[in-house]
Amino acid sequence: MTPRIICIANQKGGVGKTTTAVNLAAGLARRGFRTLLVDLDIQGSATATLAEPLGPADRSVAECLVEEAPLDGVARATATPGLWLAPAGEALAAVDIHLATAMGRERVLERCLESGGLRHELDVVVVDTAPYLGLLTTNALVAAHHVLVPVSCEYLPILGLKLFGDTLGRIRARLGARASVLGYLLTMVDRRESITAEVEALLRRTFGELVLPAGIRVNTKHKASPSHRKTIFEYEGPSGRGRVDYERLVEEVIRRAKLGRPATASASSCASTRGADACAPPASSASF
Repeated sequence: MTPRIICIANQKGGVGKTTTAVNLAAGLARRGFRTLLVDLDIQGSATATLAEPLGPADRSVAECLVEEAPLDGVARATATPGLWLAPAGEALAAVDIHLATAMGRERVLERCLESGGLRHELDVVVVDTAPYLGLLTTNALVAAHHVLVPVSCEYLPILGLKLFGDTLGRIRARLGARASVLGYLLTMVDRRESITAEVEALLRRTFGELVLPAGIRVNTKHKASPSHRKTIFEYEGPSGRGRVDYERLVEEVIRRAKLGRPATASASSCASTRGADACAPPASSASF
């Protein structure tokens, strides 16, 4: 079975893209979907949230892209059962330069994801991208089945959505990419500010039902949880607004992407009923 690939992208920084990628991936894993989070952001924020810093000898996504190798050898387990991470490293900053001269440069990530045994062990791949439309992000958009676009409740991020939409359209037309917009996700929602209602109204007039019905509210826990290397599900209680918001997002993504029922039991029940060893990474890779 080929995993469904969901790219989290927006060329504007500071819109909650990495927060969304990390917590969507964790939320899917908690629902029983075997999930891999691929960190393609040169800042490596998703990696810093979920894993210890890479050592000098540790391989990352960068090496896989340069060598066009499967991600099997770099994927590592996280504290969330069923969620694995393909980490970013310092070398990722130079990969755009390498890709510029690579054969079929826009499809390198796609070839990496389609090789090796790891793909047979996964239900979903979530890809976090850099806040600019370079070759790394292009690779993610070409490989993806769906694109989720976080948009903060400000005017400047909205101004860039036309550019992003035009770019995605060209990628589809010229490269035969299959990616469709799964939805626009409002982030940093604060109903006390009039700009929130104005931005939401403009988005819904422009994109209609592509705007997800519920957004991600302003929450200081989203800023604090990465420093503890925790997802919002680990850091905040069940009734916390951040956790509730991302539970809703996970449900909506499952529905819109038609993910169906996961192939495995839920991650939470796996750990509680069968023991931690039963939730260990598949044996298809030494480090996965």
